[in-house]
Amino acid sequence: MSNQVFITECPRDAMQGLHDFVPTEQKINYLNKLLKVGFPVLDFGSFVSAKAIPQLRDTAEVLAGLELNLCTKLLAIVANVRGAKEAAAFEQISFLGFPLSVSETFQMRNTNKTIAQALTEVAEIQQICQETGKQLIVYLSMSFGNPYGEAYSVAQVAALSEKLVQMGISTIALSDTIGVSQPENISPLFEQLTAQYPQTIFSAHLHSTPHTAQEKIAAAYAAGCRHFDGAIRGFGGCPMAKDDLTGNVATEQLISFFESKNIDLQLDKAAFGEAFAFSSQIFG
Repeated sequence: MSNQVFITECPRDAMQGLHDFVPTEQKINYLNKLLKVGFPVLDFGSFVSAKAIPQLRDTAEVLAGLELNLCTKLLAIVANVRGAKEAAAFEQISFLGFPLSVSETFQMRNTNKTIAQALTEVAEIQQICQETGKQLIVYLSMSFGNPYGEAYSVAQVAALSEKLVQMGISTIALSDTIGVSQPENISPLFEQLTAQYPQTIFSAHLHSTPHTAQEKIAAAYAAGCRHFDGAIRGFGGCPMAKDDLTGNVATEQLISFFESKNIDLQLDKAAFGEAFAFSSQIFG
């Protein structure tokens, strides 16, 4: 198995829950600094209801101000066919991300659809992506546990993954929406799915408290995961998180872990330092 590792930086996930609106120009400045770092993918915005996610209502304006390069491809989150069509119209966007869930309750709360209805929408969005030269990434939330009292098992995650693979989805992000992932449930999930579907990318979108992040990263990596999502300073996460510190895995922790393994992430460290420093203007 290749040791090459890919990190997707997720400022969209970090910013979407902020109470105060971040001015468009400030978002553009931050994202342009992140673009200089050389991340393979930048999860930069979303085309969803402005009422649901008011922080990202200016995604199209932000996109117009970005200084794009050949190193970093842009990803935008969509929650329905309408949003997919809107995002796919922008040539600068390479990836669309859709939030699916192992939990019926969370799927309804997040997209107002059942899992079956959401899968129908995934199929339609996949068709849009194929017609417009985009790639669809499906985020499979509640992949590591369910807080609603519903049944949960690795077999459920595998069954949903099978349906997605049959649709031609080539990247599935196993997502820990509420911070319940731990080495004991990360390892078997990645081990089974990476072995069962060797042609499919299973990425790790983990949430964590700062002191448990490294052990989660290590477990996913040892189990075969080579694609990781992160957010500078570990901001973001779901309102359902168990405590205030259960945000995204911090990008600097990902970098630290892989540097300790002598893995070259091919990132510009000076540019990362500038982006890290500027992030305090966004997040306080």
